Amino acid sequence: MKNKKMDVQGKEIAVIAQNNDDYISLTDIARYKDPDRTDYIIQNWIRSRTTIEYLGIWEQLNNPDFNSIEFDGFRKQEDRSIKKLEGK
Repeated sequence: MKNKKMDVQGKEIAVIAQNNDDYISLTDIARYKDPDRTDYIIQNWIRSRTTIEYLGIWEQLNNPDFNSIEFDGFRKQEDRSIKKLEGK
C-alpha cells in the first residue's frame, strides 16, 4: 500500500494505492467543506439519492454477485425516508 497526495484546487487530498487501484480520501475532501464535521458531510453524501443511484450502477458493473432485487428494495425504502425528510 502506497500513499500519495494530490492537489485539488489548492487543497491536499490523500490518495492510497492498493492492488493497482487508487482510493481517494473522502475525509480529506469533506474537511474542506467543514473541518469539524467531516462525519456529517460524508453521512449526508452517502444518503443522497444520487449517491445511492451511483453506487447501485457501480455495483451492477463491478460486482458479479450484486443482488439487484435486494438493492431495489433498499432504494425504495430510501426513497420513502428521503420524502419524509423533505416533505414538510
